[in-house]
Amino acid sequence: MINLLPHTAVLSIKKWSYWIFIPVALIPWLSMQLAEVTGQLNLFSWLGVFMVFVTLPVADLIVGKDVVNPTVDEERQMTDDPFYRFTAVMLVPVVYSLLVYGANVFNNILEFSLLGALGWVLSCGVIIAILSINAGHDLIHKDNRWESWAGGFLYAAISFGGFKVEHLRGHHVNVSTPKDASSARYGQSLYQFLSIVYVHNQLSAWVLEKERLAKRNLPLWHWKNELIWWYGVSVLLLIGLTMLFGISGFVFFLGVSWVSITTLEIVNYIEHYGLHRRQLDNGKYERTTPAHSWNSSYFLSNIGMFQVQRHSDHHAFPKRRYQVLRHYEESPQLPFGYATMYLIALVPPLWFRIMNPRVDAYYQGEKWQLSSEQFEASASGKILQSSS
Repeated sequence: MINLLPHTAVLSIKKWSYWIFIPVALIPWLSMQLAEVTGQLNLFSWLGVFMVFVTLPVADLIVGKDVVNPTVDEERQMTDDPFYRFTAVMLVPVVYSLLVYGANVFNNILEFSLLGALGWVLSCGVIIAILSINAGHDLIHKDNRWESWAGGFLYAAISFGGFKVEHLRGHHVNVSTPKDASSARYGQSLYQFLSIVYVHNQLSAWVLEKERLAKRNLPLWHWKNELIWWYGVSVLLLIGLTMLFGISGFVFFLGVSWVSITTLEIVNYIEHYGLHRRQLDNGKYERTTPAHSWNSSYFLSNIGMFQVQRHSDHHAFPKRRYQVLRHYEESPQLPFGYATMYLIALVPPLWFRIMNPRVDAYYQGEKWQLSSEQFEASASGKILQSSS
């Protein structure tokens, strides 16, 4: 549907559509309004989950794909337009406000059943994940200190400040090679993947930061270790919400953090499953291109996720801002948007049935380069060697 519009109209619609983060952020508030009107608190506590995993996939299919790319001149103008920068940074106060609102509801409404409480944490977790992860992902790639810090604060809000380090210095360097745990192997189920990355990506950030500090002759436990600051913000949030709302605030923050981190890692699984950079005769790997990430250009989910679904272009050109990321028809294409792929990934036999033929067709027998090697999480030993 969206592709029936003129090129310039699509770009104009997209610009203002990024403010869809406002209605998305209001979903938890809306669910409480509906609960008050209907008296169905435990039912409407699941509204966020329903909107993301039912309403969005259906709307994606109705609105369709956006394959419009800006021209060179349009890209230059859009890159310099402060509107897009302001939009991404605005997510910082929005996310922190949602944490306080969500914890307050979790604490003050005693009528929640166990199932209703679970729905509230999952709904808030998924909404906060969408708002923090995608805008933060764009911001941490920027050289501007304020934007980079804004991205750090968004990841600190979900207790994953280490992503800022590991993603930039680990994942982007080793993506689609056996060295990268965040690049899911062919035949690796989501649950096998999660059992590795939960630990690895946290530890890897500390190893990478230790290596950076060592080059400056500084120990790991130094105030210039940025992980201390980002995880410090997370600890302060945990303490603050606990002081305000007691054990409810404590449980809510940890629950939302777990949901958000899990959502991030599931997205990692979706973005690179089975893809690999070919190993060259000299032992090195070919440079990263748009062929090394799965691409999806469904309009609505792309707008709501700051075009992170145009992941092929992002890995080929990491500094390119979200608003000018490009669609590549020749890149490996996901059959659906991330929300639908998320649900499919939860059922490994269904995932393999849908995705493995696509990998086979794309590589024509070369998949052995990734599937033959399994990642071993040995980073913890390196961390323990840090100097005091």
